[in-house]
Amino acid sequence: MGSPSAAAAAKEALRERVLARRAARPAGERAAAAAAVATTLLRGLSGSRTFAAFVPEETEPGHGRLPAVFTRLRARVLLPVVPPTGRELGWAVDTGRLAPGRFGLLEPVGPRLGPTAIGTADTVVVPALAVARDGIRLGRGGGYYDRALRHARPGATLVAVVFDDELLDELPAEEHDHRVTAVVTPSGGWQPLG
Repeated sequence: MGSPSAAAAAKEALRERVLARRAARPAGERAAAAAAVATTLLRGLSGSRTFAAFVPEETEPGHGRLPAVFTRLRARVLLPVVPPTGRELGWAVDTGRLAPGRFGLLEPVGPRLGPTAIGTADTVVVPALAVARDGIRLGRGGGYYDRALRHARPGATLVAVVFDDELLDELPAEEHDHRVTAVVTPSGGWQPLG
């Protein structure tokens, strides 16, 4: 993609299309996707002692199944906490109790661990609107996860979760974009990228 402003504009247009498509997905399709994503993540994360994940919103793959299904793994699960101000995610251990936080996003109840806690995770499961086969991830545009992934442990597996039609051949990229190393889709399962 040409200039940084052209990449930013292309990303914003794509975000709008993906969000509209997600909002239009039938509930049955979302439920089937959530079940498939949960099964794949359980297999892919088995053996992990600590991993970071997220709580999917209603239109995101995994909604209604994640993070509750992770209790089967008997691992330490870190979930993001959006700070009252600023754009640096904190983390807290998932105890099974969630409460609305900033922007109405569900987050764990309990002690906050700060931004660097993600560095203890073997695997980091991140939300995305789309992912390219080279690992470029399109988020919602706030930069929260690009900032958070700077604290990830070197060598940690970074896996994004998207619907099947959101795994693309390419995406516009900017210098600050942090690549993921794998993707999970409902039909394609866990796929390495790059």
